[in-house]
Amino acid sequence: QVQLEESGGGSVQAGGSLTLACVASGNPHARYSMAWFRQAPGKDREGVAALERDGSIVYADAVKGRFTISKDNAKSTLYLQMSSLKPEDTGMYICAADRDSIHIAGRWYVSSAGVWGQGTQVTVSS
Repeated sequence: QVQLEESGGGSVQAGGSLTLACVASGNPHARYSMAWFRQAPGKDREGVAALERDGSIVYADAVKGRFTISKDNAKSTLYLQMSSLKPEDTGMYICAADRDSIHIAGRWYVSSAGVWGQGTQVTVSS
């Protein structure tokens, strides 16, 4: 079973940038789809970006053109580069991994066999 640990969150002003990292450990040879989700206080968790097992990439409409998801296989690390940050980007950013696809038919889904990290907080002030 893979374990996930996020880092890189912080507080920035609107228009600023941050890069989040998610290190995967425990099962480095398995192939997973991986994704970033976020959850703001009082709101549901929402998908932000996914890098599927087949290499395809999906972004939520709200972050297209501003966020970039990538992976360094040698370091078993998933990244989320965030630029032109807005106050509405504020939330807990959580990394997820699943043996199946995460973005299917327009929906974001992590199965019961999927794995979640603890999250890293991002706060964007206006």
